[in-house]
Amino acid sequence: MNLTTHPSVEEVLEGYPEEVKPKMLYLRELVLSAASEMEGLDVLEETLKWGEPSYLAKHGSTVRMDWKEKKPDQYAIYFKCTSKLVPTFKTIYNDTFNFEGDLAIVFKLNEKVPKRELKTCISMALNYHKIKHLPLLGHKK
Repeated sequence: MNLTTHPSVEEVLEGYPEEVKPKMLYLRELVLSAASEMEGLDVLEETLKWGEPSYLAKHGSTVRMDWKEKKPDQYAIYFKCTSKLVPTFKTIYNDTFNFEGDLAIVFKLNEKVPKRELKTCISMALNYHKIKHLPLLGHKK
C-alpha cells in the first residue's frame, strides 16, 4: 500500500495535548494497519478534512478522527453519517463500542480500544463502496 500524506496532518497530530497524542497516534496506526492488510487497496490518502486527520481510499468512505476541547475526556473516529457504516457497527458491536449517533465511535481517554473490532470497522469504511450492498456490509456476525 502506498500512503500519500499531506504535511499538515503531522502538525495536527503533534498539536494534541500530551495525554491525547498517544491515543490519536494509536488510531492512526490502526487505520494504516487495517489499510495495509486490505487486498486491492493500493493507495491511501492521509489528509485533513474539517481540520481533522482523515483517510481516503478509492473505493472507500472517508474515515476521520479527532479530539475536541469541548469533550476533553474523549476522542472519536468518525464515519460518513449518511452511510450504513455506524448503523452496521451498532448491530455488530453494540456491546463493544460507544457511539455518537450515526457518526462516530467514541472512546474515553482511559479506556482500552478494542483493536481487532475497530480494525474491522475501519476496513469496512475503506472498502465501503464495494460492500455497501451486502447485508451487514459483508460481516459474518
